[in-house]
Amino acid sequence: MDRIVLMPSPLGGVDATSCPVVCLGVAIKHELDHKTFAMAMLWKFMRVAKYSKTALSSKVKVRGIPTHSRHSSSKSVPSDFAASSPCSNTVELLGKSYPQDDYSNVTDKILSKVGKNLHNRKHHPLWLIKEQVKEHFYKHYLGCRGTPLFSVYDGLSPVVTVQQNFDSLLIPPNHASRRKEDNYYLNRDHMLRAHTSAHQWDLIHSGLDAFLAVGDVYRRDTIDNTHYPVFHQMEGVRLFSCHELFSSIKDGEGLQLFEQGHRTAHKQECHTMEAVKLVEFNLKQVLTKLMTHIFGDGLQVRWVDCYFPFTHPSFEMEINFQGEWMEVLGCGVMEQQLVNSENFACLLFRLLRIGNS
Repeated sequence: MDRIVLMPSPLGGVDATSCPVVCLGVAIKHELDHKTFAMAMLWKFMRVAKYSKTALSSKVKVRGIPTHSRHSSSKSVPSDFAASSPCSNTVELLGKSYPQDDYSNVTDKILSKVGKNLHNRKHHPLWLIKEQVKEHFYKHYLGCRGTPLFSVYDGLSPVVTVQQNFDSLLIPPNHASRRKEDNYYLNRDHMLRAHTSAHQWDLIHSGLDAFLAVGDVYRRDTIDNTHYPVFHQMEGVRLFSCHELFSSIKDGEGLQLFEQGHRTAHKQECHTMEAVKLVEFNLKQVLTKLMTHIFGDGLQVRWVDCYFPFTHPSFEMEINFQGEWMEVLGCGVMEQQLVNSENFACLLFRLLRIGNS
């Protein structure tokens, strides 16, 4: 079955079993650094704090589903049991043992951060923002039975393989982002994830057609007013059928998702221009609504073309804050070859990267 993964669209629910599907993804790439984080807190925190005590009470329901029971992933690991080093040759982390080698460079300070799961601590600022994003998707994107379309995975292990973190995203072996100087390696095969995109391939190939992934990520940044080695991301994926993509288009029955064409600055060689343009429109509309939901009305937004190894075309959203344009997210159509083994294409979006300790 041909598929393309798309960002959430106002077109409605998905029947992934009835017809070919297109997979489009958005990668929200930008780190909401300490400047952005301070802006978000000043601009937003009072509204979110009020929201967290009312709309997100554990007894409050969104379309009949309690927030504590909706599509959640496995439970987070308490920090008390996160990491230990019984001997100099191994690291015990989240209940597993990892032999050290010439690539091992995770410090005790960073290991102490693993398992804190600030994004799952009720009323923590990260939790507040995560819950508000979840509420937005739960409210506006429903399945055929009126239940939330998106599953949420906020307890995935931050320990991933190098293959998951890089190879599954088509990041070349010699790419600068793989350097030891930029990442925390447990050994040559395992590392602390540098982005939540490390779970993308596994979640898509497990059969999920709509999900949000949330978690702490780790990069060897020098600490300053815009960088911290631990921060958080949220990203998501959704599958759309051909019918769903084109059903609102007059005389759209003959439109196709795929073609044998040529790669241009605007599309991949396998996608039709009609499919990509419609997905791009829906994607930007959905993300603009989400940012308005987070930051409030009156946003000035602009879109900038950009490059990611795993998406094409790719975009970044910037918002105007106090007269300056500030990048808040990135997105794009996932490279078709990422999912060719299952004969479907995919789109990803990464929503939040917030510096924290």
